[in-house]
Amino acid sequence: MRVEQVAAQLYTLRDHLNTSEQISKTLRQVRKIGYQAVQISGVGPIDPRELASILDGEGLQCCATHENAQVILETPEAVVEKLSILNCEHTAYPYPADVDFSSMRGLKSFVKQLNAAGEALRAAGKTLSYHNHDIEFRRIKDHLILEYIYDNTDPENLKAELDTHWVQAGGGNTAAWCRKLSGRMPLIHLKDYAIDADRRRRFAEVGSGNMDWTGIISAADGAGCRWFIVEQDGDWVNNDPFRSLRTSFRYLKDMASR
Repeated sequence: MRVEQVAAQLYTLRDHLNTSEQISKTLRQVRKIGYQAVQISGVGPIDPRELASILDGEGLQCCATHENAQVILETPEAVVEKLSILNCEHTAYPYPADVDFSSMRGLKSFVKQLNAAGEALRAAGKTLSYHNHDIEFRRIKDHLILEYIYDNTDPENLKAELDTHWVQAGGGNTAAWCRKLSGRMPLIHLKDYAIDADRRRRFAEVGSGNMDWTGIISAADGAGCRWFIVEQDGDWVNNDPFRSLRTSFRYLKDMASR
């Protein structure tokens, strides 16, 4: 991992991205922290061309996006258009909110849709990845859902955006999953996993929890990961997501320099 591969997932800063003015100010702060790339997610209504202009003005690259799940599955050509405006190759399916994971019929239908959408994006020179949570670590008819998704889609049509925290929350081993997805994981979401005094799981800055980052980064590098994207859904220090992004960046920058 090189420091220029470390990106910020803007969903972390979603409360500071409601207007064009906020977006411009927030991206300036992200670049000042040291990030050279961002993943677009959680951003308020803005024309992609204006967003591209703001990114260019702040010296930031759009490494990936999250798009509306329904849009990805039903009108992938709209995703291709937006990615092209942002000069971006990657997008990821964010969350299976309306997917019935209680039946094989629902799972099979979903996987078929993912593969078709990914094929459409690939034909246009773009890449679709799947972003996991802990829900995909359920088993259905002896199948681990996340394994079924990848085993039943074309590796050229669907890649992985592995989320470190949610793998651990689901009982998985993140480094092992990186190795399992070798050659198929261009994106990884980095957020730590911690337990508070009341034994509750919480999100944590990279290096502030209990995950094996040396092993994870090494495995992700070995898998050919292109973008190491810092995300923190909540539990920010002093309720300050900028401070959280800064803490994680400093830790990763130190790792990259070793």
